[in-house]
Amino acid sequence: MDPAAVDAIRLNFRPQDLVLINAVIGLMMFGMSLDLKVGDFKRIALAPKAPAIGLGAQFLLLPFFSFLLTLVIDPVPSMALGMILVGSCPGGNLSNIVTYLARGNAAISVSMTAVSTAAAILMTPLNLAVWGSLNPATEPILRAVALRPLDVLTTIVLILGIPLALGLSVSRLFPGLVERVRKPFKILSVLIFFAVVVLALKKNWEVFLAVIGLVMLGVFLQNAMALGLGYGAARLFRLPNRDARAVTIEVGIQNSALALILVFNFFEGLGGMAIIAAWWGVWHIVAGLAVAGVWSRRIPGEAT
Repeated sequence: MDPAAVDAIRLNFRPQDLVLINAVIGLMMFGMSLDLKVGDFKRIALAPKAPAIGLGAQFLLLPFFSFLLTLVIDPVPSMALGMILVGSCPGGNLSNIVTYLARGNAAISVSMTAVSTAAAILMTPLNLAVWGSLNPATEPILRAVALRPLDVLTTIVLILGIPLALGLSVSRLFPGLVERVRKPFKILSVLIFFAVVVLALKKNWEVFLAVIGLVMLGVFLQNAMALGLGYGAARLFRLPNRDARAVTIEVGIQNSALALILVFNFFEGLGGMAIIAAWWGVWHIVAGLAVAGVWSRRIPGEAT
């Protein structure tokens, strides 16, 4: 496929499909928030160094370097904007599990997930608007859809903010019930999301096969960069090894599900953006588990 033709692709999605994806993302966020407690936010106030370094890498360094990467490798505009969007999203909800497997500091991972999810309500639309408009190739796409950060903010509040608040409230009011259902509920919500993604790929399989070769390099480089930024920031500020592992994984695993729903809500399923977000959702799990596999063999007191 001619790379320029990728920008013209619109994935095959009906309005009811979009409603379903919104609902599933909200369900995933609710399931994730059942793992969180108000104390996770308080923990950052008591020991702010590691989470602050991680959040700085997440919302300042990663969007900026994602923007620079799109200038260097010069993918087609829709893919470039997809990379900037993914780089503007908060950490993914599988980062806590991967951190645990890597023998990292799970408490820091959970705290970062909680705060980055809340911060994304403001930072994701802000970073997308700023860096997307500064890239000459992606700026026309933003202008064509007349994207307003306030509209993105409203959507993120609905699919992140409200489920987060509900999950925290339910966890506080019904701790016994939540303890019994949170793990199966979280697994179920993730399985439902993957089922929706599989159905979406099935309906757009020919498009996916035509562009995946163009997508793989960009996602690989951006994910490697994200992991490197997290690790580099952690080591620069001399974080302990367990904390450095948590920060690395939290920055390297992005909430690509959020990116995907924003593509369908505001960009009419623009093919290059959607495939970038979808492939990110696959690849960052592979990369995260690979990193965890290496670190799980090393005691955190040893060199990472």
